[in-house]
Amino acid sequence: MPALVLPLACLTVLATFIGGLIALRLHHNLPTVMALTGGVVVAVALLDVLPEGVDNLGDARLATTFAAAGFLLFFFAERALVLHHRDEPTEARAHQRVGVLGALGLSVHSFIDGLGLGLAFGLDSTTGFLVFIAVISHDFADGMNTVSFVLSQSGDRHQAFRWLRIDAFAPLLGALVGSLVTVSDHTLGYVLSVYAGFFLYMGATDLLPEAHSHEHGSWLRVLLTAAGFALIYGITSIAGV
Repeated sequence: MPALVLPLACLTVLATFIGGLIALRLHHNLPTVMALTGGVVVAVALLDVLPEGVDNLGDARLATTFAAAGFLLFFFAERALVLHHRDEPTEARAHQRVGVLGALGLSVHSFIDGLGLGLAFGLDSTTGFLVFIAVISHDFADGMNTVSFVLSQSGDRHQAFRWLRIDAFAPLLGALVGSLVTVSDHTLGYVLSVYAGFFLYMGATDLLPEAHSHEHGSWLRVLLTAAGFALIYGITSIAGV
């Protein structure tokens, strides 16, 4: 295992916690936080996860097909959980399970980030540091996204913090696995493409509509959504150097 992988992976754990704690602290103004995190989630899907899926599969049509499948899979899962429950208490529980699905998707994304970090340092240190820049920035945003998504679905701070812990330690586990094993690029491409669809669904249907509804809309939130896109564009541009 490269000597730098473990300490750098620990920094990603810290970054995830910081992002999530900021979101928890700002929970009273959740739509404003969601405007930023919604932009980040959609931008990560379009500018980072899906392009990585295309690169690993070597087939843009196949990657976008699996992204569409991921979008529909999350859509059907959410509909199955919510539409079968009409009374308010049960519907609230159904939305909690939707929040769990979203948090699980973000945690798997964090694991894949860590996996990429471990694999990158197996190639060379320069590549490893470029991937680290992207991963620590992504994981800060993932901490915010995990908390925002769970709170938007259930309003349960304890559940949000439990998923924040899982999300925070996921890249550390991924980095350990990535430094010890070899993962097929093709297999990783399928996973990344499906999760791109997940993230597109979460951002486009759960986070951004709530942040930009007529009741909550403001130019500040519009700018924060654009800032989320700009942040991820900058990160992916640096990582692609």
